[in-house]
Amino acid sequence: MYESKEEYTIICQPHYIYYIQHQNVTIIPEESEDMWHAYNLVAEGDSLRASTIRKVTTESSTGSVGSNRVRTTLTVRVENVDFDTQACVLRVKGRNIQENQYVKMGAYHTIDLELNRKFTLVKAHWDSVALDRLDMACDPTQHADLAAIIMQEGLANVCLVTASMTLVKAKIDVNIPRKRKGQCSQHEKGLNKFFESVMQALLRHVNFEKILQDPVVQNKLSDTKAAGEVKVLECFYTILQTEPDRAFYGIKHVEKACKAQAIETLLISDNLFRCQDVAQRKCYVNLVDSVKESGGDVKLFSSLHISGEQLEQLTGVAAILRFPMPELEEEGISSGEED
Repeated sequence: MYESKEEYTIICQPHYIYYIQHQNVTIIPEESEDMWHAYNLVAEGDSLRASTIRKVTTESSTGSVGSNRVRTTLTVRVENVDFDTQACVLRVKGRNIQENQYVKMGAYHTIDLELNRKFTLVKAHWDSVALDRLDMACDPTQHADLAAIIMQEGLANVCLVTASMTLVKAKIDVNIPRKRKGQCSQHEKGLNKFFESVMQALLRHVNFEKILQDPVVQNKLSDTKAAGEVKVLECFYTILQTEPDRAFYGIKHVEKACKAQAIETLLISDNLFRCQDVAQRKCYVNLVDSVKESGGDVKLFSSLHISGEQLEQLTGVAAILRFPMPELEEEGISSGEED
């Protein structure tokens, strides 16, 4: 467990990182990817300070009661975190823990964290996984988007694929008349309308100065984080079929392999680090740290990518080993029965 003695002020831009003293981290999310990183950082028990809107009831000297909405800055002890991927809003619910003229101590409030609005996060301990998440948020190589259009006749989805998530930016649904013998004009008009709608959505949602134009991006497309996750997961499945003594999933199997320093590649879902059980989260953090210390590679899978969803079907944690360990299977540990 890493115990921080410093305060980090992180501005989630590719080229700006500021450090000042204390235990706080101030973040300014500028794009959807930053909000996903924030979702993976804010946890139950943390303290969060941000600007918010509060409905305040007032009573005049005549006894009349009225209400109005005021903007104020609150500090809450986090009890619940919810992420709306489409609206790109992080909703944090907790009790007020600092004096405020509008909100009583201990009163519940929900703060909506939005793009380009800073917030300050305080943790009792900044472990290695949280610090790695901060580094990832400030790494310019993680901010390249890949656009994709998934379509069939009359139906299309325009998506942006980032390092951690896939966002559906537009859905086009156009009714295309069927072809009739000797009459294709209505069908062709429907197709033209459909393709025009797809093109307009593409122009509206895709930044062509950032997508595919950079030679560095072109060279790295085959090595994006999402593509890397798919490759590693495919490799795991292949080894599971051909050399089952070198591929295991489930925390009990993986922890035993880690103690033997046998893990070559650890596959782990970021969803596991959002658990509310502090001891359980510490278990996963220690696993990641131990694998790294023994020279293994750690692949953190995003639960918003299909590869992350597939990994979660295998309990969210799996490992490719350096050498076979048939004794793990012989011990009778059933990965399928694990939580």
